[in-house]
Amino acid sequence: MFLAGIALLMVSCNSTTNLGPYISITGFTQGTTFSMIYQSPTTDTLDLSGDVEQLLANFDMSLSTYIDSSNISRINRNETDLVDEYFQVVFDESKRINEISGGVFDITVGPLIDAWGFGRGGKLDMNQQVIDSILQYVGMDKVEIVDGKVKKDIPGIRFDVNAIAQGYSVDLVSEYFESRKIQNYMVEIGGELRTHGLSSRGDKWKIGVDKPFYGNQAVGSSLQAVIDMTDKSLASSGNYRKFLDVDGKKIVHTVDPLTGYTKPSNLLSVTIITDECITADGLATACMALGLEKAKEFILQQEGVDALFIFSDDDGLFFEWMTDGMKKMIEDRK
Repeated sequence: MFLAGIALLMVSCNSTTNLGPYISITGFTQGTTFSMIYQSPTTDTLDLSGDVEQLLANFDMSLSTYIDSSNISRINRNETDLVDEYFQVVFDESKRINEISGGVFDITVGPLIDAWGFGRGGKLDMNQQVIDSILQYVGMDKVEIVDGKVKKDIPGIRFDVNAIAQGYSVDLVSEYFESRKIQNYMVEIGGELRTHGLSSRGDKWKIGVDKPFYGNQAVGSSLQAVIDMTDKSLASSGNYRKFLDVDGKKIVHTVDPLTGYTKPSNLLSVTIITDECITADGLATACMALGLEKAKEFILQQEGVDALFIFSDDDGLFFEWMTDGMKKMIEDRK
């Protein structure tokens, strides 16, 4: 349940309202885990686990690159150019974030991710010649969707939407819950989440942000901050859990699609809060690629977006930067 630097701190239990009980659903999807808590809209126990599993299965059949028969896999192999609704939504939001971020968020960056050893296969011997040969297949300016069909400048271009798809799946489940008249819920998939209404304790949902030190795999054991939130979505991105150690040097998994190189940075963790989780997910990845100072400027230009950045100095000490809106959501730690 506790991935990507986010930990759910409370466990829902009995309801204290005239609605039904709070119900917990957990499971696996998209190569990760999910955890959902919702209050039944009637005094009966409304079990939506089967519906949720089917929704997520349909989602995977659209956007999972690990399923050979998915829509995105078939598009990547040029077996079809037709896109479904899920692909269209993710493409449109990815294109928007690509444009406002100056191109650092790019769902065609997959070949570079693989070449650096963070995807399928092993790491290549990276040099400028190898990078240049791969960059011809990278760039959202080389793809578009026209009348429901993907148009690629080069057939070898392929899509990988892992940096934004989980956020979108959170939105889809949340919207389904609301269609079933559910007022109070928390939906978390792979660490990206969305909340609405109140927890079973009758207050806002409490979300923990992990302290981002390298090798920290024990999610929830060492917290940097606790956020009180409701009616918002949250996503995080960071380099401190996913990196390669090559000859004693850490190679982070953030790859700049403009240069083709990995991007070391003192920005260790980004947490974004906004209305829709698809947007929060994409913006968190974009900020990691931008680096600390450019990410600050970028976030302050976005309406309805709050952020918490955790970064380090040369001595390894942790520091925080956050928007004014985030300050109001962070619990007092004194």
